[in-house]
Amino acid sequence: MRTVDPVKHEAKRRAILDAAAGCFAMKGFEKTTTAEICRAAGISTGSLFHYFPNKRAVFVGIFEQDADETTALLAAARELEDHWEAILHVMVHVSEQLLHPVAAKLVLEVAAQCARDAELARLIQGNDRFLRDGLLDLVERAIEAGRIDPGVEPKVAADWLTALIDAPLSRVILDPDLDPAAEIAVLKLILARFLRPVLPISPPEGAAVADTGEISPS
Repeated sequence: MRTVDPVKHEAKRRAILDAAAGCFAMKGFEKTTTAEICRAAGISTGSLFHYFPNKRAVFVGIFEQDADETTALLAAARELEDHWEAILHVMVHVSEQLLHPVAAKLVLEVAAQCARDAELARLIQGNDRFLRDGLLDLVERAIEAGRIDPGVEPKVAADWLTALIDAPLSRVILDPDLDPAAEIAVLKLILARFLRPVLPISPPEGAAVADTGEISPS
């Protein structure tokens, strides 16, 4: 009996999903054929059906993979010592992915498909809630550690952080020459002003901290 190498199997599966994502972004789910996915992935039709039973399973697999990547991203962020940097890490990573033109078009396509496919809609909604809940956890940790404004309401902050991730999508679609690096720089500025990160301050020698929290000479 032939044994399957799980590492190679997963790598091939991911390669198919990556190729299919480009096809779906370019032509949409309905107009993309399995033959086009196979050509993009460099595989035969038989190989495709070895990994996925049909075209819909390929489409759904893209977003299941996205959920796995989000899980890993949030886990890595929780390991960071600086909770403010953890929030930035997640926000920048997800935003950089969505600022890619292929990803932006794919998001529009999945939104259209969700209107016709209740099961897919539940998957996408679950992914969104999972990311929002992960950001909520990071915000609460950052407040507890004294790294961001303690006056911020955590749930409201998490909702708006999720909204900020989605905000650049329309701009990417309307402006193909958009500079992702510039957009990320603005995102960081918005986050800093929204959450007002508290930077650790070491008072200079001979200085005392007044009741206002400002440093004053002793």
